Amino acid sequence: MTTVLLQKTLGALALLGTSLALSAQPLSPPADASYLTADGAIAIIGNDGMQDLMENLNTLFSQQHPGFRFALTAKGSSVGIPALTAGATVIAPLSREAWLGDMHGFEQVKGYPPLDIRIGYSGFGPRAPHKTPPAVYVNASNALPGLSLTDLARIVTAGQPEGDLNTWGQLGVKAWAARRIHLYGLRDDGGFATNLRMDKLGGKPFAAKYEALNTREEVISAVANDPYAIGLTGWVDASRTSVHVRVLPLAGKAGEAFKSPDYDSVAAGAYPLSAYLHLYVDSPPGQKLAPFIKQYLRLALSDEGQQAVREQRNSEEGYVPLSAVDLHKEREKLEAL
Repeated sequence: MTTVLLQKTLGALALLGTSLALSAQPLSPPADASYLTADGAIAIIGNDGMQDLMENLNTLFSQQHPGFRFALTAKGSSVGIPALTAGATVIAPLSREAWLGDMHGFEQVKGYPPLDIRIGYSGFGPRAPHKTPPAVYVNASNALPGLSLTDLARIVTAGQPEGDLNTWGQLGVKAWAARRIHLYGLRDDGGFATNLRMDKLGGKPFAAKYEALNTREEVISAVANDPYAIGLTGWVDASRTSVHVRVLPLAGKAGEAFKSPDYDSVAAGAYPLSAYLHLYVDSPPGQKLAPFIKQYLRLALSDEGQQAVREQRNSEEGYVPLSAVDLHKEREKLEAL
């Protein structure tokens, strides 16, 4: 066994031992907290698509720690961080990245960002009639094999250090060498497009050629009717709008293999635009998490918790458990608190 492998194995065993030690300790439900309901249940407010998953985690936790009761309100990711900011929820489950406005609001009130524990990936596809996660779409007649995130940023935004990409010839599509790239996406309004631009594409402003449309379906339709188009959009079943588009494979870096959002690629943590399943909690710097909160997060990252995520594979949401690498990172993050 190599030294690196031995260190990783010992580290994993240490994390497991710590988790087991804490789980053996009796946990007491909070008696006085802003997130308690009138009847004393612990409120969890957030994404509606995660309802089944969160109910399963709540059941597992209550079985392991009798006396704990939870009240789940699944109204959408948009309510999670505001509820956490107001102290109305102990955990904010989100099936996408938190919008920047919500995060800034939390930080303005609290003076620090919320703790973000990732417990899975939000979807895979294409798998009609369910939604494919964030993806780049091209016309079905387009022969481009794929793009790196660097080149995607050079197409979608302006002012990248490597220079902007404006024609198909710059991408190696010789038959269309002189044709300009037509670019479609959602509005830069603080939601999906803004977050993707900031999180994945270097934060530069959208290029002048970026045409913002109102809905995901409008993006798909525009690409279906324009062979020189590239469309960037979030969760959508493209086949309901048109069969004349395809998902363009992507690579995290130049020279890496292109990956589509199929199950195996997402599960390996290899699809560059994968969104995570998040459990956000209020964790003031320098203060320890309440023991039951830490144990709940441990449960979500445990083998049982990851199995609960895996069981959502065939659901409408199609959630995917974390890769071994990402799972280790999240466990280390939590145990470092």
